[in-house]
This record gives sequence, C-alpha cells and structure tokens, in this order.
Amino acid sequence: MNVDLHCHSTASDGALAPTVLVNRAFEHGVRTLALTDHDTLEGQLEARAAAAALGMQWVSGVEMSCTWGGATIHVLGYGFALDAPPLQAAIEQLHHGRWLRAEEIDRKLAIKGMPGALDGARALQMELGDSGNAPARPHFADFLVRAGYVKDRAEAFRKWLGAGKLGDVKQHWPTLEETVATLRRSNAWVSLAHPLHYDFTRSKRRKLVGDFLQAGGHAIEVVNGMQPAEQVGTLSILAREFGLLASAGSDFHGPGAWGEIGAWRPLPEDLPPLWCRFKHEQPSTV
Repeated sequence: MNVDLHCHSTASDGALAPTVLVNRAFEHGVRTLALTDHDTLEGQLEARAAAAALGMQWVSGVEMSCTWGGATIHVLGYGFALDAPPLQAAIEQLHHGRWLRAEEIDRKLAIKGMPGALDGARALQMELGDSGNAPARPHFADFLVRAGYVKDRAEAFRKWLGAGKLGDVKQHWPTLEETVATLRRSNAWVSLAHPLHYDFTRSKRRKLVGDFLQAGGHAIEVVNGMQPAEQVGTLSILAREFGLLASAGSDFHGPGAWGEIGAWRPLPEDLPPLWCRFKHEQPSTV
C-alpha cells in the first residue's frame, strides 16, 4: 500500500531510527506516512525531514495511552501542529508517567531476583538510538533475554511482562474522553487504534466505539497490519454502523516483528479512508 498511518521508531518502542524507518517505508512503496510513536513527538521533526527529502507526504502522528472500562486503550492522532499547547501538555504528563511505570517495573523485577532491569533496558534502548523517553516493556523483555533470565522476548512477556503479569504495571493514564478532547483541541484527526487488541466482549467493544464517537473521535483503525481477514470484516461493520472513517496501517515496530511497513490487508472499498482528508492539506508547522 502507498499509505501507512501506524508505525513506531526508536523514539518509543520501535527498532529503527525515524530516518531509517522513513527510508524503509519509501523502499516499500509508502508515499503518505505518519509516524505514531507512543506518547511522544520526539521523532516527528526527523521523520518530516526524511520524508521531505524523498518527496513523501508526511502527516504528524502520535499514539496516546488512555483508560476506558478499566483497560488501557490507544488512540491515534493525526495532522496536528507539533507545537499545539494542549497536546504538548498532555505529552509531558504521559512522559513523566512512563518513567514512573518503568521504575515500578524495575522494582518488581528486582524483588523476583532480576536486578538492574531499568538500567539494562535503558542501555538496550540507547543502543537503538538516542531517546529521552522511558524504556518500554519490549526493552525490558530484551534485557531479560540478554541477562539470561528468559530465552526470548515471547517468554519474557509470557512469564513477566504480559497482561496480568508482574511487569504489567497499570498506569494512571488520562481517560479516553480526556485524550480525545486533547487531540480535538489540537486540531487533530482522531482514530481508535486496533479495537480488537483489547480483551473485550462484542457488546463491550461496541460500547467502546460508541463512547469514542461520543467523545469526538473521527475514525477507527479497521486494518492493523496483516490481521486476519475476518477481523477486518468485524471492524468494517463497526465503522459502517457508527458512521466512522476508516484508518489503516502496518503497526510496524521493526524488521521481523508484527509486520512489514506499508503492508496491511486491503480496506473494503465502501469505507471512507481517513487519509483522503490529508490529500490537500499542507504538513503541520512547528
């Protein structure tokens, strides 16, 4: 596909620096790209410059953490000015919260006989690229592998870092409504990220989408990488039912991970794509 509205760099939990990621996207045919790192805008200027050098359309992006129904939810924002005051303030709070979470993961792992996790995860993070953000769970997982506590990242998540495990530290993120409002005040387009990633019943998922729309959301991510075709069908039904725009992206984190950048299942032709709203807009200014 020539559009990718969901990918991650070393500014959060991706494996490639923003410039390298943009170059890889271009090589894989992407011509409209949004870098959507978790709770940070750190890689945006670098990604914008790299995209401009290649003649690509750059769209400002971010994936923000929030809470709804007792669960952590991710919301994608697009097309905002990088210096939008509401977003800058929210990002600063999330930045601080992520460092507190990393310190708590470190403390819990140390109690279980795995000391030095934060320093180790931070060192691995910095090997990938300079980042002022707290190491995320994938960085902790890689530390556990390197230190010999587990054999691979999958085991690290299965034993220590996955949902409901010791390192799954619950953070006091802002609410879904607050996060959507922040993005709307920043003149962003707002999409609900990967709605099927959350362990919800069908009725609870419908309520999530309804509350997201009520809060001011514009789109849902109908396609996330190479997810099963039946999942695309399920989310397409929700997009039609609630009259939402459709978003799509690879959710690329690095080579050999979830999927390749620019690769995602086709979007049903009757759904209005979010990226068409970007076609005649100039890139956001700083």
